Amino acid sequence: MPKTPDDSYVVQPVEKALLVLAYVAECGHVVSLKSVSTVLGIPKTTAFRYLQTLTRAGFLSHDSRTDRYSGGPRLGAIARTNARIDSARELARPLMRDLTAEYDGTVNLAVKGDGSVVYLDVFEPPGGFRTKARSGDAHPLHSTALGKAILAFMPEEESLSYLSRPLTERTGRTLIDRAELIRQLRLVARRGYAMETGENEDGAMCVGVPILDERGYPLVALSVTLPLQRMSPSHAMKAGNRLVDAARSISARMAPAPATRAMAAALPGH
Repeated sequence: MPKTPDDSYVVQPVEKALLVLAYVAECGHVVSLKSVSTVLGIPKTTAFRYLQTLTRAGFLSHDSRTDRYSGGPRLGAIARTNARIDSARELARPLMRDLTAEYDGTVNLAVKGDGSVVYLDVFEPPGGFRTKARSGDAHPLHSTALGKAILAFMPEEESLSYLSRPLTERTGRTLIDRAELIRQLRLVARRGYAMETGENEDGAMCVGVPILDERGYPLVALSVTLPLQRMSPSHAMKAGNRLVDAARSISARMAPAPATRAMAAALPGH
């Protein structure tokens, strides 16, 4: 028989509350307490508690005049973030193909996970240089150019919170000194791109940039990875500036016009 999740690990009230949230979100219109209770087979008093809890948490909104429920601000924020990430991926892919051919190296697009970067897309040249990273892999923020680019453009409180965690070494060259990492991130924020030399994978050098959303938050990051012997300091600087321009172009096409101006002003060179 196929394996099924162990019910002993399932918190049933949480599961039911999520079913209520999913039902309201999928309806696409305002719903009543009665419809939630009837469709999901939950007693009205229980459904009411779930609806009120989800409303208080911001996942739902309640109109007291009509006594109807609809999606709340936090649910909308999640949907908008997912839409932005999908938009960034779509806009980045043609550029990633061009960069792969231009540099004959590996080009990556990643999103921030919990203390890591999660690779969304990895473009590799046929017969050219390839890295170990694959779509879906997660690597530490502090050991990757992708992660450093994201950390440098996060709110300071958020990046310092990450740096307060135990920092693991991926290779013998991984930088784990917090004071030096903070100094490095400040440099990244000034010039707009991050570099790492053999910190995440031996023999490889990577240059990465953040792609900012309309709030100036590092939504995803883009990078180029080459063998160490093919990435001189001057070459790395040119690649960094090339990627900054590419990221700015993607951000501008992704964001509404008013936010685009503010975001462009936050990037180096403006």
